[in-house]
Amino acid sequence: MTFATPNLVPVYPEMFLLAALSAILIADLFVSEAHRFLTYAYTQLALVGTAGFLVLGATGVPLTTFGGMFVDDPMGRTLKLVAVLAVALMLAYSRSYNQQRGLFRGEFHVLILFALLGIMVMVSANHFLVLYLGLELLSLSMCALIALQRDSAQSTEAAMKYFVLAALASGLLLYGLSMLYGATGSLQMGLVANAILSGSADPAILVFGLVFVVAGLAFKLGVVPFHMWVPDVYEGAPTAVTLFVSTAPKIAAFAFFMRLLVGALGSLVSDWQSMLIIVSVLSMLVGNVTAIAQTNIKRMLAYSTISHMGFLLLGILSGSLGGFAAAMFYVVAYVLMSLGAFGIILLLGREGFEADQLDDFKGLNKRNPWVAFLMLLIMISMAGVPVSVGFFAKLSVLSAVLDAGMTWLVVVAVLMSLIGAFYYLRVIKLMYMDEPEDTAPIVAEADHRILIGLNALAVLVLGILPQPLIDLCLASITQSMRG
Repeated sequence: MTFATPNLVPVYPEMFLLAALSAILIADLFVSEAHRFLTYAYTQLALVGTAGFLVLGATGVPLTTFGGMFVDDPMGRTLKLVAVLAVALMLAYSRSYNQQRGLFRGEFHVLILFALLGIMVMVSANHFLVLYLGLELLSLSMCALIALQRDSAQSTEAAMKYFVLAALASGLLLYGLSMLYGATGSLQMGLVANAILSGSADPAILVFGLVFVVAGLAFKLGVVPFHMWVPDVYEGAPTAVTLFVSTAPKIAAFAFFMRLLVGALGSLVSDWQSMLIIVSVLSMLVGNVTAIAQTNIKRMLAYSTISHMGFLLLGILSGSLGGFAAAMFYVVAYVLMSLGAFGIILLLGREGFEADQLDDFKGLNKRNPWVAFLMLLIMISMAGVPVSVGFFAKLSVLSAVLDAGMTWLVVVAVLMSLIGAFYYLRVIKLMYMDEPEDTAPIVAEADHRILIGLNALAVLVLGILPQPLIDLCLASITQSMRG
């Protein structure tokens, strides 16, 4: 009996991250409260090392290992890099916030790294079990993070809601995957795709399995009608955790759709396309209309996220390489915008005060014109106003849908975008036209101020020069699909 040693080069980033977070977990036991900053520094170094492995190990061609269960391709590398960058910025933005609220502990940083590891596993999964393993690692880490503020009843309630609904969605997804296995006789995505193309799979079981899979995926993305957890979690979780929930997991969800629907079930595009159209339209409608009635900015951004994910699905349901690249561009742009929005909310907060109400933004221009300008850039980008990265993100997915011949869907999306502009412009109106209710000085660490400025600048620069990022997304998707 022989055992062939698998090629470990494609999994070096994951191996390094796992080793680093294990070392941090042990080292944190010996770090005193006065030197807790060391755990933060080690975590950032772990992220830098992971990014280094991702960049230096890039080959430009898809590689598989562990018997084809794990794939390393340009799309995966790019998405992992974005996720690592998002987590690094999240940790930098939330450092002062966590210190003021007793969350600046080793378990926070380790849970974040475990969640990132789950994201990276999901992004490179080429097998149903590996995909599910990454998903559960991410979900359980997120649940613990949401409940980390143990003395907050609101956080505990949000964690319970997320846990129960996530368990239900995981059950639906697992049932759907088991039906796909029963129909095709394989758990590996490439073999599943070949079985469907050859016509050997039972079409009735395939369609039933597809329905359950789409339902599970829709929950992970937070789209209608599986969106119930999103506003409660965004509002109830500590803002630092909300920032994480709103960014990096969306990258994993996009990769989930690409690996499972486009990769394994690509030949069933006519079946899942119609389901995604319904989900997309409902998400844009419910997200934008409900956001108008919110007075809490975290809940407003939660419903905004639902609508943005509806736009993201437009690129995927177009069923073309250009559409997939547009969806990838959209998710990267959304992560960048969400980082900026929640980064400013964290910047405005202070000990004993959460800047999570819309009224907290009243007169912000008079208190700090620079911070108000940065928030202005983020809001106009989320609204899709030229010249911003949000505008080109929406334009790219709408162009893909138009090329697919679904003109009516483009019209609906544009109308929903116009509705959504109202609540973004309301934030701008509060900042520039109302008198401030809070006159306390805005105090933030130098690194937070610099990074949030660069974040908002990136939103503007990528709106003026979007082509390099668009080309990168298209090249990543094309090379990965050919592999």
